[in-house]
Amino acid sequence: MQTLVCTQPGHFEYRIAADPVLTPGHAVIRIKKVGICGTDLHAFEGTQPYFEYPRILGHELAAEIVAIEDNANFRCGDAVTIIPYFNCGKCIACRSGKSNCCVQLKVCGVHIDGGMVEYLSVPVSSLVPGNGLGNEALALVEPLAIGAHGVRRAQIVEGEFVLVVGAGPIGLGTIEFARIAGAKVIVADINESRLQFCRNFLGLEHIINTSEGKTIEHLRDITRGDMPTVVIDATGNRQAINQSFQFLAHAGRYVLIGLQKGDITFSHPEFHKREATLMSSRNATRADFDQVTDALVQRQINPLTYITHRVNFDEVKSNFTSWLEPLNQVIKAVVSI
Repeated sequence: MQTLVCTQPGHFEYRIAADPVLTPGHAVIRIKKVGICGTDLHAFEGTQPYFEYPRILGHELAAEIVAIEDNANFRCGDAVTIIPYFNCGKCIACRSGKSNCCVQLKVCGVHIDGGMVEYLSVPVSSLVPGNGLGNEALALVEPLAIGAHGVRRAQIVEGEFVLVVGAGPIGLGTIEFARIAGAKVIVADINESRLQFCRNFLGLEHIINTSEGKTIEHLRDITRGDMPTVVIDATGNRQAINQSFQFLAHAGRYVLIGLQKGDITFSHPEFHKREATLMSSRNATRADFDQVTDALVQRQINPLTYITHRVNFDEVKSNFTSWLEPLNQVIKAVVSI
């Protein structure tokens, strides 16, 4: 089978590998679609934490089962996506129902080779049924689950103001599920085209371009002086993460979905006087995946509007660098295999 390997930062190479064989507890799936996410882009740039080269990228997958042992829930031919966070099932996190942050977690396409292949062997426990969704929608379930998990962490109360910083694909999913939770959503970004997408396709009223330098004033005006009680970072940008501490209301919650390599720096007195809560949000759980697929089936969300670029597998190498360029206005690229 054909594979695409990121051999080192900035370099891809197509290689031929043996097809996977069926092993106990696993299924072999044929990859149909792969969504390109920030993790893939950061890995290509050389800025992704927990990453080693060479690596086959890709964890936002739509696939078809081609080989599986007798199973009451799945059979060959079923359309599926996967939960790409392969956990040990035994550590303190797994025993606490938090397999998304397993001590020995292996994320498909990050710690182990991923879905930029024709066929892939995955644990049966990672399979998520397609529920009649199309392949493009299935390839977007995982990034939407990331946003759903961050919103779940925030424990949003209906009617409160929630600021989502970053209007990329993860931010868009976060916005969608914050709105489903009943929040009054504010989105902030420096990318005007993404902000306009939020206005035109998501119908958001409260849009802030942080490059204008008046973010605090805008937030005070929108919240009538209170500031947002929840701030969620979906940028993974150190400057944006550090800056957003000042946007938080007293007694507020700050959730970091975005991830960067360096240290977080903030004023302890300012954070302390707010009695604020800081938390990370890593990956997602099966409950989040179930929530996402239900929302898609019920048409509460239409993520196909996020897709701005579509390419075939043999075009990825020649197109990937262009997806890093802001002028190309990429929101979500999807690969057909």
